[in-house]
Amino acid sequence: MEILAFGVQADEKPLIEKAFAGLHDVRCLDVFLNQDTAPIAAGHEIVSTSVNADLGGAVLRTLAAGGTKLIVQRSTGFNNIDLDVAERLGLTVARVSYYSPYSVAEFAWTLAMAVNRRIVRASNRTRDFDFRLDGLMGRDLRGRTVGVLGTGKIGEAFTRIAHGFGMNLLGWDVAENPACLELGMKYVEKEQLLAESDLVSLHVPLLPATRRLLDATALRSMKDDAILVNSSRGGLIDTEALVAELRAGRFTGVGLDVYEAEAGLFFLDKSLEVVEDDTLARLVTFPNVVVTSHQAYYTFDAVGQIVDTTVQNVLDYTAGRRSENVLVPAGS
Repeated sequence: MEILAFGVQADEKPLIEKAFAGLHDVRCLDVFLNQDTAPIAAGHEIVSTSVNADLGGAVLRTLAAGGTKLIVQRSTGFNNIDLDVAERLGLTVARVSYYSPYSVAEFAWTLAMAVNRRIVRASNRTRDFDFRLDGLMGRDLRGRTVGVLGTGKIGEAFTRIAHGFGMNLLGWDVAENPACLELGMKYVEKEQLLAESDLVSLHVPLLPATRRLLDATALRSMKDDAILVNSSRGGLIDTEALVAELRAGRFTGVGLDVYEAEAGLFFLDKSLEVVEDDTLARLVTFPNVVVTSHQAYYTFDAVGQIVDTTVQNVLDYTAGRRSENVLVPAGS
């Protein structure tokens, strides 16, 4: 059986091929799954997809018509999948329910420190042999307050690092994490967290209830000199409202690894094209903003776990087993 894997990055390909060696043939494509590329999957019972795949109803129907029975997504998030349509079509859908939370938590802190200490601006200057310090002053984090929106595995890992910095810890979630409480975290309402935090970091999944969690009102409630970091999902922030706040001169820094409309942009080389997304084009011009292309998870450790779990999801399917990774089981 040949498995067709969409949206495979160059660094990821050898890991996937090695993991499937001796088990199944795997064909890796660098194109992402969408309505235009879905017909390529015809004749493949198993398809593997990346986080930015379009798995809406139209694509799922094309896959099902071509003989696909199993979709294994190489990510934890699944907001891009129409699970209701998948169930009606009899498709089995599985994901990676867990991988190294440290990859994302550490990268979130990388973004926070980069904007706090003006690392990108400093690096660009020194490349031109400009060694002035003007405009590069940051702030100590010790003794300041960090607000963590979402205290699951990644949020907990982020909180442990914040505790190491000696920060005051505020948290917001539907349920309190005992490990975060032991570190001294105080759980408060979202409004209080935003109003009191010097640094706000997002670690919640994108769900209908969390879409644009930080809307215009929420962003206005934050401190003028706050730092905002999002390494979770772009749809958690109203980006146009964020641009409006930045234009007003607010926020010490903003670090974004995700973007509301990143599909069709992130993971691709658009350097020779005119990017028609005016919001993103404006966002990257602000000197206190750092935007990266959804790479927080991208470590050998995390990607290795993602690939291993994807292989296990395939093996479970072929053996008729069901695990916690299955979102839509066979025959549901």
